[in-house]
Amino acid sequence: MNSANPSCQHPSPLQRDDDMLSSYTDGQGRKKYGQLRSPSSSRLAYSILDIPPWYLCIFLGIQHFLTALGGLVAVPLILAKDLCLQHDPLTQSYLISNIFFVSGLCTLLQVFLGIRLPILQGGTFSFLAPSLAMLSLPTWKCPEWTLNATQVNTSSPEFTEEWQKRIRELQGAIMVASCVQIFVGFSGLIGFLLRFIGPLTIAPTITLVALPLFDSAGNDAGIHWGIAALTIFFIVLFSQYLKNIALPVPVFGQMKKCHISKFYLFQVFPVLLALCISWLLCFVLTVTNTLPLAPEAYGYLARTDIKGSVLSQAPWFRFPYPGQWGLPTISLAGVFGIIAGVISSMVESVGDYYACARLVGAPPPPKQAINRGIGIEGIGCLLAGAWGTGNGTTSYSENVGALGITRVGSRVVIVAAGCVLLLMGVFGKIGAAFATIPSPVIGGMFLVMFGVITAVGISNLQYVDMNSSRNLFIFGFSIYCGLAIPNWVNKNLETLHTGILQLDQVIQVLLTTGMFVGGFLGFLLDNTIPGSKEERGLLAWNQIQEESEETVKASEIYRLPFGIGTKFCTSSCLQYLPFWPRLERYGQGELRKDDMETRM
Repeated sequence: MNSANPSCQHPSPLQRDDDMLSSYTDGQGRKKYGQLRSPSSSRLAYSILDIPPWYLCIFLGIQHFLTALGGLVAVPLILAKDLCLQHDPLTQSYLISNIFFVSGLCTLLQVFLGIRLPILQGGTFSFLAPSLAMLSLPTWKCPEWTLNATQVNTSSPEFTEEWQKRIRELQGAIMVASCVQIFVGFSGLIGFLLRFIGPLTIAPTITLVALPLFDSAGNDAGIHWGIAALTIFFIVLFSQYLKNIALPVPVFGQMKKCHISKFYLFQVFPVLLALCISWLLCFVLTVTNTLPLAPEAYGYLARTDIKGSVLSQAPWFRFPYPGQWGLPTISLAGVFGIIAGVISSMVESVGDYYACARLVGAPPPPKQAINRGIGIEGIGCLLAGAWGTGNGTTSYSENVGALGITRVGSRVVIVAAGCVLLLMGVFGKIGAAFATIPSPVIGGMFLVMFGVITAVGISNLQYVDMNSSRNLFIFGFSIYCGLAIPNWVNKNLETLHTGILQLDQVIQVLLTTGMFVGGFLGFLLDNTIPGSKEERGLLAWNQIQEESEETVKASEIYRLPFGIGTKFCTSSCLQYLPFWPRLERYGQGELRKDDMETRM
C-alpha cells in the first residue's frame, strides 16, 4: 500500500489502494489478504469482512442512520393523520422513537443471525397502503372533533383511547401477517423458488425498487430545488470527483512515533458530509429568515424550525417496550391486506440481498442464507407489531445504494448503525433533533441513492445475452409493465372493486407495487419462454459464484456467528433444516459435496 512514510512497517488501516488486495479477518481471528471479487468489489474501501477502526465505524454508522432517516421518519408521519394524531406531535415523536429502536434491534438480528450482509432494516412502505386502506374503513375513520386542533386535548383519556385503539388494530394485523413471512423463510419455500430465479428476474425487480420512487424523491427535492441541487452537487463531488483525494492524517504507532498516513475522507463519508453541509446551510437561512416565514410560500418546508415542537416536547430518555399501547386486536380485513404487503416486502428484500452482495464484493447469497434472511425479517415484523410502531420492517434500499456510493461494505459498520438506531430510540431528544433535517436535503440524497439502485439492477444484465430478442422482450416488457400497471391502477381504483374488501386490498397492493409486477412478469416469462442457460445468463451467473468461492468461500460470509454449526450445534439432523448453513466442511475449510445444491 502507498504510504507517505516509506519507513513505516505497519500500514495504517486508514490507507486503501484500489489496486491492492483487500484484507479481512477469518473465523479464527487471523488476518488474511484476499480479494472479495465481484465486478463491483475491486474498488471497495472496506470489504464485507473488513473491520474499519472503531471511530470510523461510529461515523459510518451515523451516516447509514442519516441515509435511512427520511424513510424511518416518513412512515409514522404518514400514518399520523389516519391514527388521529395530526395534532399530537409528542405522540408522533414516540412513534418515531419506536421505529428507531425496533429498526436497530432488527438490524442486529439480521446481521448476526439472518442474511449476514450489511443491510439495514427499517420501516416498510409496502405496509402503508394496506394500513391506510384499513384505517379508511368507516369503523376506523377519525371523529370530526379530532380533526380540529382547538378541540383536541392530547392528555385526555378519550383522545388517548381514540388513537390507541387504531394502532392496536394495526399491531394485531402486522403480527399475524408476519407469521406468514416467518413460515415462508424458515420453511425454505423462498429458497426453493430461487432455482427458478435468474438475472432476468432480479434485474427488473431491483430496478423497479427505485424507479417508481422518482415521484416521492422529486416531491421532497422540489420543496426547494436550490438546496436539493446543492446536496446532490456535494454528494457527486465527494463520491466521484474527489474520491481519490487522500488527506494526510497523523497516526501514532509504536513507541508513540507519529506517522503521516492517508485517509480517503471524501470516498468514505460523501453522504454524511453533503447532508451536514446542506443542513447547516438550511439552519443559517432559517436563522437569518432568508427562507420564507409563510407556510404557503415556496421553500418554507426547508426551514429547520418547523419541527421544533417535536424537539422541545420529546423526553430525554424513554425506553420503548412491547404492548405499550395495550393488547393488540385482530381483524380479517387488516390481516389480508398486510399479507399482500408482506409478499411485496419479501420480493423487494430478495432483490436487495443480491444488490447488496454485488456492491460489497460478496458471492451471491446461497439458499440457506436467503431463507434465514426472510425468516428473520418476519421476526422483525413480529417485533415491530409487538412494539407498536404501526409498521413492519424490511431491508432498506436507500442504504444498499449508500454502499455503492461510499464503497464501504463492512458488516461491522451496519452493526454500528444498528446500535446508533437503538440509542436514537432511547434518547428521544437526539432522535427528534435528527428529525429536523429539512425535506429538500433528504430529497436530494434520494435522487442520488435511487439512481445507484436502479443502475445496480440493470447491471445484472451483463450476464445475459442482450443480443437475444427473447431477453430484450422479457426485460423491456417487465420494466414497462412495472411502471404502467401501477400508474393505471392508482388512477382507477374504483374499477377493481370485486365486492370482497379483503380481495380488493390484496389486488390493490400487489398491482400498485411496481417491483412485484415487473419481478413477477420477469420470473414468469423467463421460465416459460424457451431459451438456453447461456442465453438466460445462468451459466455466467453460476460462474461468478464459483469464482468468488475461489478467493473467499461463501461460508466465510454467510455462516452463522459464534461457532454455531462449526463448534456446536453440528448434529447431522440440523443439516436438513432449510435455513441451516451447509457450505463448509467444518474444521477443514473444504466445501461439502452438497454445496452445489445451494446454488441456483
